[in-house]
Amino acid sequence: MRRKSVVQASVAVAALLLTACAAPEDDNGSGDSGDGGSGTDAATATSAEDFGGMDALIEAAQEEGELNVIALPPDWANYGEIIETFAEKYDIQVNSAQPDGASQDEINAAQQLEGTDRAPDVFDLGQSVALANTDMFAPYKVETFEEIPEEFKDPDGAWVNDYGGYMSVGYDSAEVPEVTSLDDLLGADFKGKVALNGDPTTAGAAFSGVVMAAVANGGSADDVAPGLEYFQELNDAGNFLPVDPTPATVESGQTPVVIDWDYLNASLAENVSGWEVFVPEEAVIAGYYFQAINADAPHPAAARLWQEFLYSDEGQNLWLKGGARPVRGEAMAEAGTIDQELYDALPEVSGEPVIPTNEQTETAAAYLSENWAKAVG
Repeated sequence: MRRKSVVQASVAVAALLLTACAAPEDDNGSGDSGDGGSGTDAATATSAEDFGGMDALIEAAQEEGELNVIALPPDWANYGEIIETFAEKYDIQVNSAQPDGASQDEINAAQQLEGTDRAPDVFDLGQSVALANTDMFAPYKVETFEEIPEEFKDPDGAWVNDYGGYMSVGYDSAEVPEVTSLDDLLGADFKGKVALNGDPTTAGAAFSGVVMAAVANGGSADDVAPGLEYFQELNDAGNFLPVDPTPATVESGQTPVVIDWDYLNASLAENVSGWEVFVPEEAVIAGYYFQAINADAPHPAAARLWQEFLYSDEGQNLWLKGGARPVRGEAMAEAGTIDQELYDALPEVSGEPVIPTNEQTETAAAYLSENWAKAVG
């Protein structure tokens, strides 16, 4: 499982229930004229209309022939099938780098590989990293842009939220007792067994795990200190396991308890028969990831076609198939284009959701950056 920076959503739960270097290239970041032969500068196109429509965009992307993605593990929100479907549908080779990377790794790679044909074309980022690097994004509005709630997008299309979920505790019921609260994880039965998906100073799932612990222990999105204290107590008890969980570590029994997004935890039940997922009613933490195009994308037309695919009914339903809640879910449900069986199968979550604002996230991130290592290092 990759470690992603924190996510944002700013609407009520109803909306949530609906995210060796090559030689430098030319000025537009593409290996050719940047127009795919269409007469349009793909690197500055802000919509499919700039290409002359979707057919022309597809042609330009196919002429480029490749798409570079980064930090998209195949077991994360069904990205494996999403990548495969896109590649086959458009006959475009998808190069997937650092599948277990974090959001900051995506930005670092874009900076280090700037001007080369190996730079990432697109990003899938958590909130804090996304909002700190908006100057690296190319604004683009997909054809379904108007169906995405205003709270989930930059008005110019520099970034758009893509899929979301709730923070949860996944556990192997054959290895540990039933989890009914976060306090249970402090017990002796959980010694050396509780893993957090990443480092909360760089990873969204981990950050939200701390927020969940904070809210469950009297804190809030404004005050995450109780969450840090909880993990320090978990560490002092010998229960905190400093291992980045993956499907392999879960299947082997190395990480029998995982704090992570509900859609990622739910997917583990496919290979672990006793795997259960718990969302604490007193600390329902919700959030979305951010999708963006690298302004220095070496394949700018393919990058834009990728966005069109992700926000199409097909792409949104593929995220839904991975257990994530697609940002267009509500609009698709109204239009009858959602996979209703999958939509109805999303687990119900009780309790009032806590949705950190940008300002709360920045404050909490700064606090954790200063104090996390001292508490659990």
